[in-house]
Amino acid sequence: MSNKIKVGITHGDTNGIGYEVILKTLEDNRIADLCTVVVYGSAKAASFYRKAMELPQVQFTRIDSAADARDGVFNIVNVVGEDLKIEPGTASPAAGAAALAALETAVADLRNGDIDVLVTAPIDKHSIQSDEFKFPGHTEYLQTALAGEDNAEAKALMVLCTDYLRVALATSHMPIAEVPGALTKELITDKIKDFDMSLRRDFGIQNPRIAVLSLNPHSGEHGLLGKEEEETIIPAIAEAQAERILAFGPYASDGFFGSESYRAFDGVLAMYHDQGLAPFKTLAMDQGVNFTAGLPFVRTSPDHGTGYDIAGKGEASAESMRSAIYMALDIYRNRGRHAEAYRRPLRRQSPEKERKEAPGKPKENV
Repeated sequence: MSNKIKVGITHGDTNGIGYEVILKTLEDNRIADLCTVVVYGSAKAASFYRKAMELPQVQFTRIDSAADARDGVFNIVNVVGEDLKIEPGTASPAAGAAALAALETAVADLRNGDIDVLVTAPIDKHSIQSDEFKFPGHTEYLQTALAGEDNAEAKALMVLCTDYLRVALATSHMPIAEVPGALTKELITDKIKDFDMSLRRDFGIQNPRIAVLSLNPHSGEHGLLGKEEEETIIPAIAEAQAERILAFGPYASDGFFGSESYRAFDGVLAMYHDQGLAPFKTLAMDQGVNFTAGLPFVRTSPDHGTGYDIAGKGEASAESMRSAIYMALDIYRNRGRHAEAYRRPLRRQSPEKERKEAPGKPKENV
């Protein structure tokens, strides 16, 4: 039986750059030596994009389910019919439905143990909306779909990461007008704790240092430009510090990133989506990975969108998709090491029982 990690890759929106970055990544056959790849998609769509962009041949082995995946080859599970209409660069309900079909099948296999980690190609958040998908994005969907009975309280944490920068979001896909009301002391404290645990468990960092960003310009200027820092963010940092978490701040985002202060920290917690993602993508667009922490399974994704403007033109970089696969493998292994290091092989006993069973102490006759 193979010990290779099984990586499920969903094709995302079929009219975007998903197939281009998948095919370009799998041009390197050495990936098959690192893991067992299962693509959830359409052999027809893969062939269409390969021919349209004159990409090197990538051989896929068609299988009925991930349970049948073979080592040493690139497996593909067809999740859509041959009548799929492919229109590069166009948002369409058909492309959204194809993206959802791949996602639902992959998540079911992930829960069943037929794949070990999930890597998702980009979706169009509007096209994928349906009765089965009423979420702002992958993160919120996976929080619902992957939180099992023993993880009912699990909360997804969006983390954008590279080897030198990890940015987590206190709020993710939310209208900016709703952000201040959503930021409570309890929420921020929980996000700091979740981020601290992820840095330890998923990235193997002992005693991680976390920078917490402010909400308002200049960290609120002592209440002149907003009171969220003094009333919400600073108390949350203090509570985290009381639990021996190395959290610091709040820092104004512009000066923090402009002065490269992020290099002194293992992670950065941003208050809202663009506050964290704008500087992150400026610094690490090609190499960046979107990781969903806080769930019982590993999920990563490229940090870019569907790229409709360049779909089918052969211009998309596969670097982020490649990094997403490698990071999924690393996090899966790190979780295994963490679980092994912190497991309790011996059952804990009460002090009284330990004294009774101490070596050399005669046992009472029953």
